Amino acid sequence: MHQVTKAYPLGAENLLVLKGITLTIKSGEFVAIMGPSGSGKSTLMNIIGLLDTPSSGSYVLEDTEVGTLEENDQAIVRSRRIGFVFQSFNLLPRMDALRQVMQPLLYQGVHREIAKKRANDALHAVGLGDRILHNPSELSGGQQQRVAIARAIVTDPAIILADEPTGALDTKTGAEVMDILTILNKAGKTIVMVTHEPRVAGFAHRTIHIEDGLIRNPS
Repeated sequence: MHQVTKAYPLGAENLLVLKGITLTIKSGEFVAIMGPSGSGKSTLMNIIGLLDTPSSGSYVLEDTEVGTLEENDQAIVRSRRIGFVFQSFNLLPRMDALRQVMQPLLYQGVHREIAKKRANDALHAVGLGDRILHNPSELSGGQQQRVAIARAIVTDPAIILADEPTGALDTKTGAEVMDILTILNKAGKTIVMVTHEPRVAGFAHRTIHIEDGLIRNPS
């Protein structure tokens, strides 16, 4: 990213949330983003994940300027190159783990039987091979987050974006989730994580601090 800004209309004014973010994340890195509430870290995460677009500046992903792509083109890049893990898991209550993880592949048009095998493999990879037919209500918080991670990796994305991935978990379960993310990173996945916990940020290679819409320790 180079000099990325983001402003939102607020009455007759514009609220400038990001004030010129210049940031390079290399393939295979594990980066934590920290900052106080209202600092702009969630907005930055949304732009990285192509859930929002910059007001100005440049965002290049894998040699492609993606910040200015049309919405449909951004959706294609997002579905194929970015996996998301959220604090709230975002699982569908009446759908078992296997079908939850199949959804991103079915969205891409992958044949159902192939999607089923890949989803099964992803669930085994996060240690849930014996829970694939369980609904979220039958799973612990840690197991639900593992389903979310399996869903994020099933499309073989270049980047995994984790937004407070341990925020809804106890310390022990959170550490287990971070161990999984560390293993994925060692296998070559680029991971960008928002967290407010220094202990969790300690799993990353480096930490980026954002405050008042600016990076305070540029690197």
